[in-house]
Amino acid sequence: MLDIKMIRSNPELVKENIKKKFQDQKLVMVDEVIEMDTEFRAAKTRGDDLRGQRNAISKEIGGYMAKGMKEEAEKTKEKVAAIGKELAELEVREQELADKIRERMLVIPNIIDDSVPIGKDDSENVEVEKFGEPFVPAFEVPYHVEIMEKLKGIDLESARKTSGNGFYYLRGDIARLHSGILSYARDFMIDRGFEYYIPPYMIRSEVVTGVMSFTEMENMMYKIEGEDLYLIGTSEHSMIGKFIDTLMDEEELPQAMTSYSPCFRKEVGAHGIEERGVYRIHQFEKQEMIVVCNPEESPIWFDKLYNNTIDFFRTLDIPVRALECCSGDLADLKVKSIDVEAWSPRQQKYFEVGSCSNLGDAQARRLGIRVRNKEQGNIFAHTLNNTVVAPPRMLIAFLENNLQEDGSIKIPKPLQMYMGGKEFIR
Repeated sequence: MLDIKMIRSNPELVKENIKKKFQDQKLVMVDEVIEMDTEFRAAKTRGDDLRGQRNAISKEIGGYMAKGMKEEAEKTKEKVAAIGKELAELEVREQELADKIRERMLVIPNIIDDSVPIGKDDSENVEVEKFGEPFVPAFEVPYHVEIMEKLKGIDLESARKTSGNGFYYLRGDIARLHSGILSYARDFMIDRGFEYYIPPYMIRSEVVTGVMSFTEMENMMYKIEGEDLYLIGTSEHSMIGKFIDTLMDEEELPQAMTSYSPCFRKEVGAHGIEERGVYRIHQFEKQEMIVVCNPEESPIWFDKLYNNTIDFFRTLDIPVRALECCSGDLADLKVKSIDVEAWSPRQQKYFEVGSCSNLGDAQARRLGIRVRNKEQGNIFAHTLNNTVVAPPRMLIAFLENNLQEDGSIKIPKPLQMYMGGKEFIR
């Protein structure tokens, strides 16, 4: 959510940003916000003036009563009552305007960074850099579900019976590999100085609307019936929510955290064969990294975060690339975002395994996360997040890149301690 002062002082900048994101239908909202904000401030000024009048006149009533001037006292009471009636009407109008302004402010997109490439959708995202050499083996690489089934590592049919499509049972060494990857990701991030968390898996609606846009909320979140609770789509939601309505000293920042959680997503829409199996599912687990920092430090942390994911995948010999999201592919709260994509030998192309985002002060402004700044007073913090690893999607890249011709899976050295010393899954 933007600062209302920015919309007042520089509406053209806000409109130009909306155009860069190809959301021209929202242009009218800028003028609506300015118009309603003018009326809101006028109503507030009038209300403050009336309160001053009421206080002054109320004091006169006591004086009249002390002098026995009951008629004058009654007339003065009528004035106070009239002021009270107008005040009540103004307060209702102020609240109506405040709600309408906030409703629009929540969907006006954040100002994107100058470095973000301009484009309509993800087809215009820009490759930043590749890491590792993409490799296609001489033998055929089966579909990831077939690889796991041959290793007796997955049961989709039973999951359809218990839960429907988009769910799975992992078993045996594949289930152990899944857990091992998460454990390795946890330790990898702890070694890089991040504090480990296991957060709540459900959050209240005020946190949901604080951390994400309404569109994301509708497409992602599962609501708990009869309660003001939602299942988290990623641990970023509850980790950022942890700081709601806090005022921190600068010495407390940065807060660099890594969190584990299951994640639950609706995943609305039809998807092709390569996005079935365990690629796009309703339930998965993830190791995340989250940073709350001073505004001037967020670009530095952004680079650190996405490089952490790249380094993690490279320790497992999986080729990856960094892909910068263009303006039209950025969620409304994001200032800048880079997707990390892993190489798929089967598809002979890269696919997304993580996303690093700088949200500027958008989440902090919505949730009231502030910092005591010696020069500027209380300011809003910046928040960032990035995926370390999210199996079982990451398992697709892992299995394809470590598949041997005999059908076994090579276990890279960093994972062997989490697999009981095994060098292969056979």
